[in-house]
Amino acid sequence: MIDTLQLDPALIRLSEEAGLVPRWRDVRGEWHDVDASVLRSMLKLLGLACASAEQIAGSLRQLESEKQPATGMMLTVTVNEALVFDYTGSPVYTLTLEDGKQFIARAAQAGQGKVRLPGIERPGYHRLSIGDLELTIAVAPKRCPLPPGVGTGKSNGLWGVAAQVYSLRPSSPQTDGVVDDANHQPSTPIWPGWERGGDFGLLAGLARGAAQSGASALAISPVHAMFGADPQRYSPYAPSSRLFLNTAYIQPSIVLGNDAVRRALQTMGETISPRAVNGNFVEWPDILPRRMALLRRLFDDFRQDGPADLVQAFETFRRQGGEALQIHACYEALHAHHLAQLGPASGWQDWSPGLHDPRGMEVMAYAMQHEEEVGFHAFLQWLAERGLHYVQQSAREAGMSVGLIVDLAIGTDARGSHAWSRQGEMLEGVSVGAPPDLFQADGQNWGLTAFSPRALRQTAYAAFIETVRAVLAHAGGLRIDHILGMRRMWLVPPGAGAADGVYLNYPMQDMLRLLVLEAWRHKALVVGENLGTVPEGFNDQLERKGILGTSVLWFERSPVKPRQPDAQAGPELEGKADSAEPADADSAEVPVFLPPAQWPAWSMATPTTHDLPTIHGWWSGRDLEWRASGEPDPQETVARRRDKNALWQALKDAGCISASAPFPVDVPRNAVLSYVSKTPSPLVIVSLEDLLGMREQPNLPGSGGDGASPHPNWIQCLPAGVDEIFNNAQVASGITAIRRARRQT
Repeated sequence: MIDTLQLDPALIRLSEEAGLVPRWRDVRGEWHDVDASVLRSMLKLLGLACASAEQIAGSLRQLESEKQPATGMMLTVTVNEALVFDYTGSPVYTLTLEDGKQFIARAAQAGQGKVRLPGIERPGYHRLSIGDLELTIAVAPKRCPLPPGVGTGKSNGLWGVAAQVYSLRPSSPQTDGVVDDANHQPSTPIWPGWERGGDFGLLAGLARGAAQSGASALAISPVHAMFGADPQRYSPYAPSSRLFLNTAYIQPSIVLGNDAVRRALQTMGETISPRAVNGNFVEWPDILPRRMALLRRLFDDFRQDGPADLVQAFETFRRQGGEALQIHACYEALHAHHLAQLGPASGWQDWSPGLHDPRGMEVMAYAMQHEEEVGFHAFLQWLAERGLHYVQQSAREAGMSVGLIVDLAIGTDARGSHAWSRQGEMLEGVSVGAPPDLFQADGQNWGLTAFSPRALRQTAYAAFIETVRAVLAHAGGLRIDHILGMRRMWLVPPGAGAADGVYLNYPMQDMLRLLVLEAWRHKALVVGENLGTVPEGFNDQLERKGILGTSVLWFERSPVKPRQPDAQAGPELEGKADSAEPADADSAEVPVFLPPAQWPAWSMATPTTHDLPTIHGWWSGRDLEWRASGEPDPQETVARRRDKNALWQALKDAGCISASAPFPVDVPRNAVLSYVSKTPSPLVIVSLEDLLGMREQPNLPGSGGDGASPHPNWIQCLPAGVDEIFNNAQVASGITAIRRARRQT
C-alpha cells in the first residue's frame, strides 16, 4: 500500500516547519506529492524524531524554540529598513557599529512579544545588546554592485570569456618558458608535469590576451580545493573544500621564480621526466603526482634556504589563515597518510574515531608529530593563493574592468575537508541533486553535501559568510552555481533514486542579504545560475537584489507556431531528407527563439554553459550522438532540424545575417555570437569552446549510462595554446562579431 500523506497531517506540519516541501511542482507545471516514508527518512536525518505523535509534538516544540533570537545569533536587514524581531524584556538597547560608534536608545513595541528598531543607514556587521541578548545585525545594501546600464534596457557593451581552467595548455610544449623580468610577468614555464592541465600562470596569460582583445571579464570554472592524494577526483563541482584552492593549478614560478624551479628539477633528475600524454585530455593520474613531486622538492628547498622575505610572507599567510588553514592542511596530510590502507577514495569517516574531530587531541597530536607534512600543505595553499591573486592582478592591469568571475560550487564532497571542519553545520547522510526535468528525466544525484539551514541560523551564518569571502578574495565577480539552492535544495535520501527526493527550504532572505553585503564589501558583481525548476517569484527577488540571472540561447524561446519555411530555408536544404520525419514536420509547433531585444535586461547572456552543447556541438547534433551512444534517435534528429530552422530564421529577423541568405552548410557561429551580443544584457560571456569552434562540451550530465562509453567530462584540453588563442583567425572573427554587436545595442 502507498504510504500517502493524508494518513498523518501532523507529519505534514512537522515537515513544513522543518523546511521540507511535501508537495512540489515540476518544470512542466505538474504537482507531485512526496511519499510519507521519504519525509520520515529526511526528518530523521535532520535530527527530528517523528516515529510517534509524541515525538512529532516534541520536534515541533524544538523547532519553535529555535526560532527565538538567542545570544550569538544573527539578524539580517537591508539599509534603512526597520528591524522587527521577537523579544520581551527591557527595551533599552546599545547598537555598536563596525567603526565603533555606539547608540543607546529604546526599542518600540511592534505587537505582542515583538520590538522594532529603526533602520540602520550604514552597511556592515553591527552588534546589538538588548536585555540579556547579544546579537549581530547584518545590514546589507539594497543591491549588489552592477555594471552601468543594468535594468535600463541598454547594454554597456561589456563582454567576457569563459574558461575551464584545467583545459588551458601552453602553446609550445618543446620550449622552456621563462619569466620576462622586464614586465615581471611569467610566461608559462613548461616544467615536466605542466604539459597538460591548466595552471594560474596560463590563466594569467589568458586574462592578458582576453583583455587585449577587449574583454572586461574572465569567467572561470571553480578553483576550489580538491583531494591532493586522489587525482581521480577532478570534477571542479565536487570539491573537498570551498574555503581553499586547487593546488593542482599552482604555477610555482609565480612566487618562487624560475631559478628555484630549475634547481629543484636538477636535484630530481629523471624521477619527474615527462610521460607520453594524450594531447586531447588532461590525464590527472599522471600529471598530478609529478606536479606534487616537484612541489615537495621546492618545499624542502624553501625550508632549508628560502629567501627571507618569502619565508616571512609564508609565515604571515599561515598565521592569518588560522584554524581553518591548519585544519585543511591536517586533512590533506591525514588523507594522504591513510591512502595505502583505505584507498584514495576514502574520507574522514573512514579514519579511526579519534580523528573524526578536527579540533580533538588526536588530530592535534598528529599535527605536532607531522609538522613538516602539515606545513607542506599549508605551503601549497600559499602558492595557490598568491597565484590566483596574480591572475586577478594581471587581468586588472591589462585593462579588464571586472577581471575574474569565480565560480562557487553548490556543495562539497561529504568525505572532504570542508565537511570535516564544519561537522554539525553540514547535512549528513543525504545527497544534493535535482528533480526530474526536461533534460534529465530521472533527476540528478550529485553526491554532494551542503549547509544545514537550521545550523546556519544557529551559528550566525558563519560557515556561509566564510565561504563567500573565500571565493571573493581575488575576484571582481562571483557566479553561483545552481543559485536556486539558496531558496531550496533537492535532497536524495540514502539508497533512493534521484527522483525520490524532497525539497528542503533555506533561509533565502538572510542568505541573499549576506551575499549582497559581501559583494558590496568586495566590490564584486554577482551572477546566479537560475536554470532548471525555478520557484515562482525567485527571479524577481534576484533582480531586486541586483543579482544577474543567466540567459542561455538554447532556453530563451517561446512556444508558438512558426511561419512556413521559405524557399531558402527548410529541413530539405540541410542535406538529404530524413525518412523518419513525419509529413507534417514543418507545421509542427516549434519554440521560437526570442529576439535579442526581448531577453532579460538583468541577466548575463551566453550561448551555452559547461553542461550544454557548444554552438558547433548543437548545430551538428553532437550532444544527441553522445546521449544515444551512437546514432541519434530519428525523432530527436527531426526535432533538432526544426530547432535549427527556427534559429536560422531568428538570426535573419535580428539582422545577424542577410534575409536572403540560404540555409548554411557551415555552422553560423559568428551570427549566433552576434545574436547573443545584441541582447540588452549588461554582460555577455562566451566560452573558449565556442570561440575556438569546438564540438565537444566540457560536461555532459547523465552520460555514459547503460553500458555506454562515458563522456570525457572535465578533462578535455583546448586545441590551441594560451598564447595562440587570440591570434587564431576564427577566434578573432568571433570577437569582432561580439564587439560590433555590443556597440550597436
